[in-house]
Amino acid sequence: MTKPTIGFIGLGLMGGAMVGRLQDQGYTLTVLGNRDRTHLDAAIARGATEAASAKEVAAASDIIMLCMGTSDHVESRMRGEDGVIAGLKPGAVVIDFGTSLPASTRALGTEVAEADGTYLDAPLGRTPSHAKDGLLNIMCSGDKTAFDKVEGVLKDLGENVFHLGALGSGHTIKLINNFFGMTVANAMAEAFAMADIAGVNRKELYDVMAAGPLHSGMMDFVKGYGVDGDPNLLAFAIKNAAKDVGYYSKMADDAGVKSMMSQCALSALTEARDTGRGDDMVSQMVDFFAVKYSG
Repeated sequence: MTKPTIGFIGLGLMGGAMVGRLQDQGYTLTVLGNRDRTHLDAAIARGATEAASAKEVAAASDIIMLCMGTSDHVESRMRGEDGVIAGLKPGAVVIDFGTSLPASTRALGTEVAEADGTYLDAPLGRTPSHAKDGLLNIMCSGDKTAFDKVEGVLKDLGENVFHLGALGSGHTIKLINNFFGMTVANAMAEAFAMADIAGVNRKELYDVMAAGPLHSGMMDFVKGYGVDGDPNLLAFAIKNAAKDVGYYSKMADDAGVKSMMSQCALSALTEARDTGRGDDMVSQMVDFFAVKYSG
């Protein structure tokens, strides 16, 4: 069976790894990058075609994939005279792999449907190293017929591929997941900083906590830096964590409620980002709390 042609927009660390995986699997790709051409040039060297606009990507593709940082970035590539929607082929499927606001996702879904295409949200779990080997977790939602159409491609990218219901459900679940994870990570980071202030050993604190029901993978990630000095077990930047928890809070606002639990993590992450720590990894929030509480 002939493989669908794929357009890919957003070749950062994750997107670049995904494109490499798709090329390993024999797909024909048209790509559009940004200012950093590292992964874009690598894809072109392996046979991908570089487009001049998102419209051109869409016109060349059966499936258009976006892997971008914010809803604003996605919307800017989707809309306008040079956007994806303007170039869509009838029956094309557009997949947003980023972590976007569900309300934005649903609005774009309506616009894509009006252009005779289908929009799916499919936020990702795991890391670029997993993407390279086709081992991502993919949380897809939207029209089931369109999902069935692209499921084989998604399974070339992901070890675990979920269909989660109506459009926007994937982004909703991803934001809840990330809110919970970042809240746990910040609590563990503060716990290590508080251990310093209270005069107890960080590793001994961790050993006691990890022996009971508090033990989790997120604890281990933060311990990787707080005790062992390796910030990259949780390769997720503070600025991105602040964005995701902020989106979770906005999602709650849009639903007519005020999230209480997210505000502490959001406040800490935002202050850390705004005081020059945005490119640090989330596990390095240990340093933010240690400095803040030491006076």
